[in-house]
Amino acid sequence: MKMLMAANWKMFKTREEAADCARGIENRLAGLPADREAVLFAPFTALAACAGALGPGARLRLGGQNCYPAAEGAFTGEISPGMLLDCACSHVLVGHSERRALLGESDAFVGKKCAFALNAGLNATLCIGETLKERDGGMLRPVLERQLAEGLSEVPDDVTSERLCIAYEPVWAIGTGRVAGTAEILEAHALVRAFLRKRFTARGNAMRILYGGSVKPDNAEQIINLDNVDGVLVGGASLQAETFARIALAGVSD
Repeated sequence: MKMLMAANWKMFKTREEAADCARGIENRLAGLPADREAVLFAPFTALAACAGALGPGARLRLGGQNCYPAAEGAFTGEISPGMLLDCACSHVLVGHSERRALLGESDAFVGKKCAFALNAGLNATLCIGETLKERDGGMLRPVLERQLAEGLSEVPDDVTSERLCIAYEPVWAIGTGRVAGTAEILEAHALVRAFLRKRFTARGNAMRILYGGSVKPDNAEQIINLDNVDGVLVGGASLQAETFARIALAGVSD
C-alpha cells in the first residue's frame, strides 16, 4: 500500500494564495517516492485554482473537505461529490471532528456521506477521534468503534483498500500543539486495524490508517514509522509549501 500524506487547509487561503501554495508543494515533491502519494484538501472556492496551477499529471492530488450525500437538490450551502469530481478532485474528507463538533454532524450522517462519496467515484477518508474527556474517561474503544461502525455501515464490503482510509485524529491534539504519545497512537491505531479486519476481513489489513493532530516536520518521521500508521493528515503545518513538503518527504533520503 502507498503511504498517504495529506494536507487539510481548512478555511484558509484565497484562490491566488491557494494556487501559489499548491504549485509550491508540487515543485517540492519531485523526490516523492513511488510508495507514497500526496493529497491536498483545499477549500471549495480554491479547488479550480489549484487544479489549474497543478495541471494534468501532477503528483499532488486534490480533495474536497466535505460533501453532501446527494447528487443534486435543494441543499443550500452544500456541495455534491459530482461537483468535486468536476473540480478535478479524486478524494474527499468526511466526518472531520470540527464538522462533528461545530456543525453537529452525527455518526449516522457521516456514514451516509462516506458511502455516497465512494459510490460516486471519490476516494473517501473517514475521520474519527475522541475528545480529551472521552480519553480520560476510558472511552477510547467504545467511541472509536461507534464512529467506525456507523461511519462504515453503508460502505460496500468489497470496497478496495485504495479507495477508503481512516484518519485517526484525537480531538484534543488538533491545532493545540499537543501530539498524542507513541503509546496513545499505537493503542488507537491497533483498535482501528482490528475493527477494519473484522469489518472487511483480509482487505482490512491493507486499508490505510492516517494519524492527524499537530503533525510537524520534526515529528512526522517518528509517527509514520509506528505500527499501523500509513500516513498523516496535516492541518496547520500544511499551510506553507516548504513545511508540508518536508512532512510528505519525511524519512526520504536526499
